[in-house]
This record gives sequence, structure tokens and C-alpha cells, in this order.
Amino acid sequence: MGTEWLALAVPPPGADQGATTAAIQAELDAVVALFSPWVRTSEISRFNTAPAGLWAVSPDFWSLVDQAMDLADETNGAVDPTLGALVDLWGFGPPGLRPEDGPPLPSDDEIAAAMAVSGWQKLRMHRDGRGLMQMGGMKLDLSGIAKGHAVDRVSDRLTALGLTSHLVEIGGEVKGRGVKPDGMPWWVEIERSPDHPDQPRTVAAMVDIAMATSGDYRRAMQVGETLYPHTIDGWTGRPIANHVTSVTVLHDSAMKADAYATALTVMGAAEAADYAALIGLAAHIVERTPDGPVERMTAAFAAMLDEQSDDAPV
Repeated sequence: MGTEWLALAVPPPGADQGATTAAIQAELDAVVALFSPWVRTSEISRFNTAPAGLWAVSPDFWSLVDQAMDLADETNGAVDPTLGALVDLWGFGPPGLRPEDGPPLPSDDEIAAAMAVSGWQKLRMHRDGRGLMQMGGMKLDLSGIAKGHAVDRVSDRLTALGLTSHLVEIGGEVKGRGVKPDGMPWWVEIERSPDHPDQPRTVAAMVDIAMATSGDYRRAMQVGETLYPHTIDGWTGRPIANHVTSVTVLHDSAMKADAYATALTVMGAAEAADYAALIGLAAHIVERTPDGPVERMTAAFAAMLDEQSDDAPV
């Protein structure tokens, strides 16, 4: 998935580190084989290049797409698993950056053409047959939740192997279970935007909880004075332009933390804060303004934090 993974675990007596590592890698390989659009033989790539028609999919693929569609419905499209054509058009997908010998930005006509084959409301699902309708040219993109899903799978696998105290991180998405041998939780620092390096160093206790951060600084392209983040707003067909620079979400599920972080980023700071508070979500939102960063934090998020100085142990 173009990133690295880390697992810290307290092994039970007799645990084999090599076997544990192999088990983790097996879970990650399975996720890549299902959901990586950068792998031509993956299930998502096969669907994205399939001709129009109804296509049966595997149970694991169906399950994640089904959950993504539920989240799309819940967030009115702020989570949208069907934006692959737009992601590719803007240079953030498998085809790579936009050609250097062409215009740096897509034309209105190109955006309209990609939007014609995008949009969660256009994806038809045949539940009895566990099939997805390929309208012709639609490209699924589950990158906004696949890493979180992978974290959940690895955490569940470690638990099944008896490693019930562990911390798993994949590309910035993190999940902790249990506590360390000294009884302390797995402390994880909340990612700070490079635009605001002087923000307080804040850590969260990862005890049976997951954390995901979405930021416009992670993957973006600069054209003139304008920053174009990789997060696409499905309603406009363009990268977000709402000045949300960072969103961090804590949730029992890493997949949902991942998805909600993306959704709140798309919504914009004010709407995101209201929505997160309404559903009881632990969320922290940073908005870039001419007067500096403005932070919004839900009550559920504040209850999980501990601010520490730069030289405090974690």
C-alpha cells in the first residue's frame, strides 16, 4: 500500500517472533490483494477495469465495500468509495502525477467526464448475489479506509495468536490493545501539522482504541500559490478547498477512525465539529486561517488526551 507497518507486542510464553511476523504479513498481503489499485491483479483493479455488467465479488471485498457505502449514506457522500476516476485524473492514483507536458490541472470537461462515472449513489449492489454493478468506467477507491481496515485485521490476528497486548501502526493509522507489562498504556503522539510545529505535544492512551489522522500536507500538489490536497470532494470533483489542515479521530474501529477522519476533512471545520459532536465522535480538527491555526475538539476527544512537555517520556 505504499507505506510501512510497525507492530509492538507483548508475547506470551513460547511465542515465535518469526511466525508472528509471517502472520502479520499474511494479513497485509491479503488486504493488498483485495484493495490495492496499484496492483493490477488485485480484486479492486479487476473490478475497475471490467466491462459494464454485474460482477460477483469475494466476501471480504463485499464486506468492506458494504461498510463504505453505509458510511457514504451516513455522511451524505463525505465518505465515497467510488471516486477512483477523479483520484486518477488529479494525479493521485496509480497512473501517477499529471503529465509534465500537459496542463497542471484538469479541465472542467475532464472533471465532468470523471464525475459522470463517480458517485456513491451510482453504485448498485446486488445483495442476494453479492455482486456489484460496474456501470462502465467506474473506479472504486477504498484508500480512505483500507489502511484502517488492515490495522483492524492485524490487531485481530495478534489477539487470536495470544498477543493481547499490542500496538499496530500502518501509514499513520494506529490501534492499541491491552497495556504494557508495567501497566502503562501504549502512549501515541498525535500527529502535528508541519505548518504548525509549535503546537503542544499531545499524546493519547491507546487502550483498546484506534486513531487515524487525515491531513492536507500528507499528499498534495502545489500549483502556483494553491495547494491541492489528495482528498477529493465528490460533490465538486475537486480536491478540498476548505482550509482544513488536519483531522484526528479516535474510535474502537481503525477502519471507522480512518473513514471518519476523511469525512470530517471533506465536510469542513464547522460542519465537521458539529457532526462529530452530534454522533459522539472523539475528533480534533485544525483549520488554517489568516490569523493562524484554529482548533476544534469534541468533548469525547478531550477526555482521552494528556498534554506533555517535549522532554516527557512516552
